[in-house]
Amino acid sequence: MEYRKILNIGMIIVFLTIPISHDEEYDLQFFLFKAADKKSELSTKEKMELFNRLDEVIQRAQRIRMHLLQALQTGEMDIRYQEGEFWVSKLERDQESIEMGTEQIKLLREKPTHLVASIKLYKSLKDLSAHFNAYNNMPFFSAWVGDLAPEIELWADPIFYQLHLLQTALLKDIEIKPSSPKGKKPPPKSKKP
Repeated sequence: MEYRKILNIGMIIVFLTIPISHDEEYDLQFFLFKAADKKSELSTKEKMELFNRLDEVIQRAQRIRMHLLQALQTGEMDIRYQEGEFWVSKLERDQESIEMGTEQIKLLREKPTHLVASIKLYKSLKDLSAHFNAYNNMPFFSAWVGDLAPEIELWADPIFYQLHLLQTALLKDIEIKPSSPKGKKPPPKSKKP
């Protein structure tokens, strides 16, 4: 009995001394709030946390995709062969979206203002969201997918689109505009006889 009390007190002390993680600051609600505020922009640290969260969501999608694929291939789900082949092909296409999303996140961590990588990541997230919503509508998949489908959709559309993609596109519009020198006229064209 005394051993159990000492163990409980020791565990309480350990939990109290563990530093509180700042990752909880940057959860889905934090980014939804930032996206709702049209005037707010992300700091560099917040952008990196956004990329970390997106990477976590994509990795969760990868784990669920693997579970679904394994369940289909082992016959754990009671599905006809043709229907199973259809869903396996869909899951294989999801692998391409997951790989593309992971690549784009790596690029964006190095260069956050990369517009093409941002667009590709957005497309990857939208594709995953659409496919996981389709899986969620199937009774034999919905228990596996759960709330990941609407979560991916939230990360893609209001959060990533509003907080990063639009900001990056607006930044690129400003950079692309040519600066016209004032007061200089173009040289006159000379006519050849």
